Amino acid sequence: MSVHLVPTAFDSQPRKSSLRNRKSDTDTISTSTTSSPSLSSHDPSENELSSSSDTEPINISVEKLKQIEKMESNPDFLWMTTEEPHRSRRMAILKAHPEVRKLMGPTLLTVPIVFLVLSIQLTSAYLLKSTYPFSWKFMLAAYAIGGTTNQNIFLAIHEITHNLAFKSIRANKVLAIIANFAIGIPYAMAFKGYHIEHHKFLGEDGIDTDLPSKLEAIILNNVFGKTFFATFQILFYALRPGFIRSQKPTIWHGINLLSILTFDAILVKLLGWNALVYLVMSSFFAGSLHPCAAHFIAEHYLMNGPLPTKEEQLKSGQFQTEEDWLIRGLAQETTSYYGWLNVLCYNVGYHNEHHDFPSVPWTKLPELHRIAQEYYDPLPSHSSWPYVTWRFITDNNIGMFSRAKRTERGEKIEDELWSSALESTTCASAVTKNNDVIVDQVEEETPNTDDEDEIAYMSDTDKSKKA
Repeated sequence: MSVHLVPTAFDSQPRKSSLRNRKSDTDTISTSTTSSPSLSSHDPSENELSSSSDTEPINISVEKLKQIEKMESNPDFLWMTTEEPHRSRRMAILKAHPEVRKLMGPTLLTVPIVFLVLSIQLTSAYLLKSTYPFSWKFMLAAYAIGGTTNQNIFLAIHEITHNLAFKSIRANKVLAIIANFAIGIPYAMAFKGYHIEHHKFLGEDGIDTDLPSKLEAIILNNVFGKTFFATFQILFYALRPGFIRSQKPTIWHGINLLSILTFDAILVKLLGWNALVYLVMSSFFAGSLHPCAAHFIAEHYLMNGPLPTKEEQLKSGQFQTEEDWLIRGLAQETTSYYGWLNVLCYNVGYHNEHHDFPSVPWTKLPELHRIAQEYYDPLPSHSSWPYVTWRFITDNNIGMFSRAKRTERGEKIEDELWSSALESTTCASAVTKNNDVIVDQVEEETPNTDDEDEIAYMSDTDKSKKA
């Protein structure tokens, strides 16, 4: 399988570009995504490691050589040398729309929904306590009711992980553990650490455990393997961190473990083993071939095809500028879905919006999209989650290798790159008009990049002294 490695465009000044010829729905595109690390900065054709009679040799650091070696040993992933795209777009949107800051912060609406869904699961467990677990009635209920409600619980914990239910970190952790009762297996506190890393280090090999390993990709990159992965993906997400990046347990991990085991023991004592089997089976279906579970694949798998090489680009004239070409590669790293299944899933389909602003709660993600629609409307989006799963399994051009990876954080992306992609001169002038005001505000509220990241991701560090 061929690999195209070409220099990044970030060395040049941003230029006006357009997204107007881009497909708006990734489900209608059928080109390959499994090879073409088109955004990697290493190009063997440029003879970087050797000199010729009319050129001077280019010195490459040991760290860079290690990066090149790692990319060449995993040629089928889309290897990026830039940072993840969400930080720069977040800053661009804040400059254009300072009012977005008003959307940030917790929403108490999550709390009653958690208890409502938990009560539905416990009621279902009670009604099925005398039903044989492998009967069609039991399994249908576990799939249709339990799979849907536990997917909702997974995503409630996802919201709570970003401290978006209460202002207090401790209160959020307690609520996450209570929500965890519906799952039957300790999950909430382990998920928290890995998920914050997924945001901060999106695509970084060895850190972002949402990424499939090379071994997984090799073994499962066929129709049978992809079907197996889509059916048992909840197990992959549960077990992969232990092999890729184990985290040090905290007191909260212990509290989570003890709470769930105690709850399970009480449940079995009162209702019998079938009730616990129902909760665990529901959790399995929630991360299996379920319409709502399709978001796991839809969010970050590259369904929009590879970038052409620079030579192919020049011949076809598909992109007007290098920025057009580069933005397409960045834009397909995360893909949103705006369909009705978001009603059941805490609007997790608004995934570009969520990664841009993890501090904005699920209730306000549609408003965020409306405010910054000039940034989001041109991006690829899915029209159907179930179709994403179907296409992932059946399309030979899409597979386990269809992910963007980085060896490290990568080169900084200037927010002007996203602003330059806007077609509207009105929006562009608004960016300039508000630029000085919002920069002052950002500098005042976030003294350095680390603080800015903590506030952006709503992790625990930024409020630890206040909780």
